[in-house]
Amino acid sequence: MAIEDIQLVIFDCDGVLIDSEVISARILIEQLGRVGVHVDFPYVQKNFLGRSWTKVAAEVRISYGLDLDSDFEDRYRSDLLAAFETELRAVAGVGDVLGNIGVSFCVATSSSPKRARRSLELSGLAPYFGDRLFTASQVANGKPAPDLFFFTADSMGVDPRHCLVIEDAMPGVHAARAAGMQVWRFTGASHLRGLDADELTEGGALTTFDKWSQFFEMAPQLKRSMEATSERHG
Repeated sequence: MAIEDIQLVIFDCDGVLIDSEVISARILIEQLGRVGVHVDFPYVQKNFLGRSWTKVAAEVRISYGLDLDSDFEDRYRSDLLAAFETELRAVAGVGDVLGNIGVSFCVATSSSPKRARRSLELSGLAPYFGDRLFTASQVANGKPAPDLFFFTADSMGVDPRHCLVIEDAMPGVHAARAAGMQVWRFTGASHLRGLDADELTEGGALTTFDKWSQFFEMAPQLKRSMEATSERHG
């Protein structure tokens, strides 16, 4: 499927629109340490980032024999949102893309609805999306299963073959591929620093970019025309 055939761009939220994953990892590491599960950032990066809370809890249960109860989840989410209030920022340049994209676009995220909505509000990105926000809570299986992307495409009225997904984490990349969608990996957020090029690109098999200024250079067909932009802001 050529870029000219793309009718919908689906953005992941954490690590794509907002530079949040390092904050999430820090809070999760702190909370797990309090219940005797001691992990470091590379472990969290490999096993937790980009996954739904159900997947995270299952990994802890399998690897450490500990059930994370609802109180743990509530404390984690509460501490995370408190950190977001002062630390969260949009990824540099993403607003320029959202303001000039010429096809439909939306968010599909593993985050909870409350966290996703607040994240978009705090980062100043909420007005770009309105109610076009889809979360793993709306499907049976989170990423890396394709359920969320199938649900998103159906809700937006677009064939999966005409969708482009922008992801940062490999579970999301795998989910997009399983849904039959094109996928690019955004590698410019803080949590991916230090990874080598082969790891980021799967040995060159995956299209990647690390600055939002590169988006329309890679896909000029997706940019809104000057006339349409003038009408939109007129």
